Amino acid sequence: MNPQPRLTVRDLRVRAVNVPMAIPLQTSSGTIGVAPLALIDLHTEEGVTGAAYLFCYTPLVLKPVVQLLANLALLVKGDAVAPLALERKLQGRFRLLGAKGVAGMALAGIDMAAWDALARAQGLPLARALGGEPRRIPAYNSCGLGMIGAERAAAEAQQLAAPGFAAIKVRLGYPDLKTDLAVVRAVQRAVGDDVLLMSDYNQVLPVPEAIARVQALDGEGLGWIEEPALADDYEGYARIREKARTPIQMGENWWGTHEMAKCLAAGATDLGMPDAMKIGGVSGWLRAAALAEAAGLPVSSHLFPEVSAHLLAVSPTCHWLEYVDWAAPILQEPLRIEAGHAVVPDAPGSGIAWNEDGVARCLAE
Repeated sequence: MNPQPRLTVRDLRVRAVNVPMAIPLQTSSGTIGVAPLALIDLHTEEGVTGAAYLFCYTPLVLKPVVQLLANLALLVKGDAVAPLALERKLQGRFRLLGAKGVAGMALAGIDMAAWDALARAQGLPLARALGGEPRRIPAYNSCGLGMIGAERAAAEAQQLAAPGFAAIKVRLGYPDLKTDLAVVRAVQRAVGDDVLLMSDYNQVLPVPEAIARVQALDGEGLGWIEEPALADDYEGYARIREKARTPIQMGENWWGTHEMAKCLAAGATDLGMPDAMKIGGVSGWLRAAALAEAAGLPVSSHLFPEVSAHLLAVSPTCHWLEYVDWAAPILQEPLRIEAGHAVVPDAPGSGIAWNEDGVARCLAE
């Protein structure tokens, strides 16, 4: 048995990159053409380095996140690499402000890098360091299928399914229900009955319209309908869920497990999709997985496929991994997909190691 390592934080190195996306994603809120990522290296006195990245959604947020992480480096220097202790200390510093938004992102990045360092020091893949085993996780392709209309969506759906994915996701929220239905049907005709289709509204609908569209989509055989209304309207989601036959999916906007618990108490969702960053890193995810098990809630991941594959491997109610390739150009070994499943790597840590040539090409000015 590998001994529990004792590591001490020496420094945080943080870099900002804008990674061009192979397929720009057009959502109801706008088009995402680059992935703004904050790259974190947690260096220890013992020579072990843990790595993680944060997806900042918009380049407007990238610089503030990087600056905050640089500021936090001064607070954690000399501390033990003990994720729960680091979390408690940093949460305390943000108690008056609140550990959401940029602050929550930064804290989660440090947590993920700390867990990566611990797993590397033990010579174990993160899943095994957390008490599980690396295994294959069902994955759906979420790299495209933005709001591009029925004809283009049909062609792109075939492209996304071609590598062997048994499930893909389409973005909805067109100005009228008729177009939503046309897109869903065009995609399903293009990929056939063997590929499951999920849908995502990205919070664009008021609750009454969400109910109307969900009911209209109920006969289309969708795997789920994701975030049709504002993510924090749990009472509204309970109303939507009451009227829907298709499973309702939400959770990527749970900032920590307290919000998750409130959502579950309200009966707001059939399925859960924590985001490794917003839920609080690895430490937050483990708490979320325990809540999900108690509630019998199937859990899928949102973004961050590299670390999420490990986290789903130790989640009792593991459902689907959302696969995106947005970080692939700056990684030495992007997450491998075989026959529609994510292959959790057996190498030490979370599997995140930088392709420095790729990083150099994408460095933000």
